[in-house]
Amino acid sequence: MPFFKALVGGFYDRVAEDPVLRPLYPETDAGLPLARYRLTLFLAQYWGGPTTYDEERGHPRLRMRHAPFAIGPMERDAWLGHMRHALAALDPAPPITAKLDAYFEMAAEAMRNRD
Repeated sequence: MPFFKALVGGFYDRVAEDPVLRPLYPETDAGLPLARYRLTLFLAQYWGGPTTYDEERGHPRLRMRHAPFAIGPMERDAWLGHMRHALAALDPAPPITAKLDAYFEMAAEAMRNRD
């Protein structure tokens, strides 16, 4: 969990300042903190950690959960860039970096719902 908390923390620190991605998050106290919490749980579970995400939210249904947001190539690329930056800052072993990066690239494209 500490790795995923740090990864997601670094990612959302950049999202908070991003003019492309920040508007996609609700302007409430729960907006970014809640997204940070949920992404941490999701990634930890996806990579073999505790099943807290499923227990709290059920099946991830990522496409459905992201459908209300306009995610085109610009949003996809910004998301992927921030995630790659956060990953590089943690400097995991190259095989881990490669696996995570391949997943993030696939996931970023899978969430795209606009051309």
